Amino acid sequence: MLIQAFASSSSGNSYHVSDGQTSLLLEAGLPYRQIQKHMDFQLSSVAGCLITHSHADHSKAAADLMKAAVETYMSEGTAIGIGISRREEAPSGHQILVTNYSIFHRLHIIEPKQMFTVGTFSVLPFETEHDCPGSLGFLLISNVTGERLLFATDTYFLRYRFKGLNFIMVECNYAKDILDANTEAGRLPESLRNRLIKSHFSLEHVKGFLKANDLSGVREIWLLHLSDGNSDAARFKREIQELTGIPVRIADKG
Repeated sequence: MLIQAFASSSSGNSYHVSDGQTSLLLEAGLPYRQIQKHMDFQLSSVAGCLITHSHADHSKAAADLMKAAVETYMSEGTAIGIGISRREEAPSGHQILVTNYSIFHRLHIIEPKQMFTVGTFSVLPFETEHDCPGSLGFLLISNVTGERLLFATDTYFLRYRFKGLNFIMVECNYAKDILDANTEAGRLPESLRNRLIKSHFSLEHVKGFLKANDLSGVREIWLLHLSDGNSDAARFKREIQELTGIPVRIADKG
């Protein structure tokens, strides 16, 4: 399986995954033209884009991708958060989801634990714990290679356990000791510290998650969305490799 990181930070997140027959974008948190450039202006080769949640650093180009005929998958909460859907009361008195499908007919609303297919990939969405409605992670299964990839970002907790994984792409935003030191030194407001703890995955939580899962078939671990000031890429890579014995990559541009 080919994995590419186009961007992975609070400024923007976007990744490309391919099993040799189907290409998928994971996240659309860069300007549309940048995503085009990263894909060598071959967006017609992309079977779909999966979006975890509505924050702009993950969804910025979602509307533009749909207008460019890229099938785009997200939860109802994400569609509402992005502003392309809304809830209205129907004549029956029931609430319905309203979307302008003349513009956004490439939008696919997905539900947690309801598997769907994009090209040669089967995708299982699952709930994550972030500070916006409808945030999701994804388990991708290639029906060509049989490989399984877990993608989870912007969450402070993962409630599920996974078997048979071959690739893990997981947020490792901060280390608690670095976060606390920055707060004590006045470099980080207490309010931002508290938000990070309640919405992002720490080095300590990543270690706990990895210990709780079957890693016997995992060939590569990608650490995503490292904080600019509250992380240490070399340390994170070293500690996760020492813990797991598995090669670790730090996601960055390219």
